[in-house]
Amino acid sequence: MEAPLKFIGLLGLLVLLSVAGGADAAGECGKSSPDNEAMKLAPCAEAAQDEKAAVSDSCCLQVKRMGQKPSCLCAVMLSDTAKASGVKIETAITIPKRCNIANRPVGYKCGG
Repeated sequence: MEAPLKFIGLLGLLVLLSVAGGADAAGECGKSSPDNEAMKLAPCAEAAQDEKAAVSDSCCLQVKRMGQKPSCLCAVMLSDTAKASGVKIETAITIPKRCNIANRPVGYKCGG
């Protein structure tokens, strides 16, 4: 029961951020803010918290798309939205490999 409530809370937070957020300036993720881009990774919420959780096809598709811009993917993983949702960066970075994405950035470091 706790997991569905946590997921509903995460979705509520993401919706709130999407309504409140919105950057006009181009950044790591183009005109979209990392918090807005994090919303697109909602299908990855469980997989980003538990390395043994199955990774959905929709999650893999979003990670593959976002992985084409490693700086954006890093900004998303370090975003307030990711932190608030309980994403574990050390688990989240395993998702591209778990999705069998061949052209994933290897050795790319996020943050300091």
